[in-house]
Amino acid sequence: MTAKATFGAGCFWGTQATFEKIPGVIATAAGYEGGTKPNPTYEEVCSHATGHAEVVQVEFDPALVSYNTLLDVFWNNHNPTTLDRQGPDVGTQYRSAIFYHNEEQKELAEQSKAVLCETGRFAQPIVTQIVPASTFWVAEDYHQSYLDKHGLATCHV
Repeated sequence: MTAKATFGAGCFWGTQATFEKIPGVIATAAGYEGGTKPNPTYEEVCSHATGHAEVVQVEFDPALVSYNTLLDVFWNNHNPTTLDRQGPDVGTQYRSAIFYHNEEQKELAEQSKAVLCETGRFAQPIVTQIVPASTFWVAEDYHQSYLDKHGLATCHV
């Protein structure tokens, strides 16, 4: 049996490449979530009119990798203190967000955020949204596994 996790951590190219390497991850898909327009295009999401975030949906085997491990990967691979920004990428589509699929994921995400806040690792407050998963819209084919196809030089990670 597999489970799903959905993370917004800036540009979905680097986020997808990171999660694809985790043992126990069965599949990943770059896409859009958290907005209002059905089936948005990349151009529409970039226009800031749809409210979507660039996200990666992760299908994983909980017997091989825990949701807590995926949360650790999420926290360690982006800056959760920059509102609507990751590096040079600016806009609401690049927001830091965890889209939980059930109450257990919500509790684990909130606990991991609280623990991270207590560590003092970040000088600024963590602005990551923890919100219910909504409709996930798969991004265009050319965005899927983009860095595998084109290399790291094209991404701002």
